[in-house]
Amino acid sequence: MGDDAFADAKAFLQTASSGSGTNLYDHLANVISNILDERPTNAADIVESISLKIKTKQMTTSSSVSDAPAGSEAVAAAAVRSTLFEKPEDDEELDDDDQTPAVADVVGTCKLFEDAGVGVGEEESFRVMLALKQLAANFPVTDIHFWGKIFGLEKDYLIAQCVYKEGEEPQPEENEIDELSGEDKEDEVEGDEKPKSSYTKPNPLPIEDYGTGVNKYAYFVCNAPGEKWVALPHATPAGIVGSRNVTKFFTGTLNAVVSSYPPFLMAEKTPTEAHLLRAVICRISAETHLSPLGMFTFDEEEEEDEDGGRATYTVDEEYEGVSKSALLDATMAGWAHHVQYILPQGRTKWVNPKPPKNEDEEEEEEEEVEEEEVEPETGPPLLTPAQEDEPVDDGPAWSTKLTSQLNAKFAAVVASSNKWPGAHALAYQKSKKFENMYVGYGVPYNPEPYNPPLPPLPQPEFAATDGTTETSDPTVEEEEAFRAEQAKDEEDGDADEDED
Repeated sequence: MGDDAFADAKAFLQTASSGSGTNLYDHLANVISNILDERPTNAADIVESISLKIKTKQMTTSSSVSDAPAGSEAVAAAAVRSTLFEKPEDDEELDDDDQTPAVADVVGTCKLFEDAGVGVGEEESFRVMLALKQLAANFPVTDIHFWGKIFGLEKDYLIAQCVYKEGEEPQPEENEIDELSGEDKEDEVEGDEKPKSSYTKPNPLPIEDYGTGVNKYAYFVCNAPGEKWVALPHATPAGIVGSRNVTKFFTGTLNAVVSSYPPFLMAEKTPTEAHLLRAVICRISAETHLSPLGMFTFDEEEEEDEDGGRATYTVDEEYEGVSKSALLDATMAGWAHHVQYILPQGRTKWVNPKPPKNEDEEEEEEEEVEEEEVEPETGPPLLTPAQEDEPVDDGPAWSTKLTSQLNAKFAAVVASSNKWPGAHALAYQKSKKFENMYVGYGVPYNPEPYNPPLPPLPQPEFAATDGTTETSDPTVEEEEAFRAEQAKDEEDGDADEDED
């Protein structure tokens, strides 16, 4: 073998492997060196095992500790749920049966709905009950009820409805007060006279105070039992009106920005999923929360509002219940709405978006065209029977059934909304008790297929008036002649200056 062939063969043996990074030349050298050191009697028989031993030694890391296996999702969920079973030291069970507990009987309520084929299940309802107890221990709230569950694309929302304890009511934030004032706080620079637009920005409608209207209750949400509860913001008229134009599934992240068309507008705020969720909760409650007809009545001593409506009610002491046949009637004659109707402007009590101006302002604007008066919006009053609900896709607005056909005498009656799939009202114990729950995606039923809304029409062109004419664009020849004439005038002017 010549020198060139030997060099080529050695170079081939020293080619590194793409997998292990070693080469055959070094590996054979290690094998031969190991055989010469140990000098086994049957070297030809064990040369393969020696080669494998050397390869294994080279691939083994210096550490003998193996990596810990990654925890499964079930283990992570169990770690979160373990906090549900930690009982606070100052937690004392109630001995007085007359005292109202802070948390309603969620397990019993979910069991009734489970008999009707709806709900979250037995195990989930027990975990929700423990999570609501955590809410009562960490926040100054009471009268806690499980409002329902809204499914999300990534995570779900468990929703709790409650009221703040006396003296613990939330106060409006400064930025909310600024928004209601409608004042522009931009600093004006002295001497900077910019053209001002004649457009007047409409002031946002005032938000209903906590404890009234759409903000009668406070709502807290979490993604799973054991996770942190988060208080939802107050519902605003702009948020409720904007949510009616949005058909969108929730993601399960409260701070996610709502991207939609038409845009989901919140006055002076970044529209987040928390605002959309709060608006949807208001709409579902107003349209689907029912109670047996006649259970509630108005207090005779309470005065009516300016519009003639009522905002509160009380339990009728003479109420004797409603028959199951009336509750099962397809006309919904045995049910009534006990949540105030939300007007098209996004409030339960109408306010004039264009309040009347004072005398000074009227004198200044005498020459302007008078604006049309805004007619007040009206809606069905509180405790309106559900039989007056609008039909859904030429069908009934509600569907009723018994929780058990085999035990009809002791079964409860459940009414399911056809407009909001997942909303249910249940009456039991001779219709002297009732419950409401929602388990769905937070999207109303739409009989028509989804069509993206068209963009707004473009603005019209400027209307020509007397004395306004439109000239034609000059041609290239005309532009060149104009430039030549300008250049000649400049030369003549320079010549006159030189003579002077």
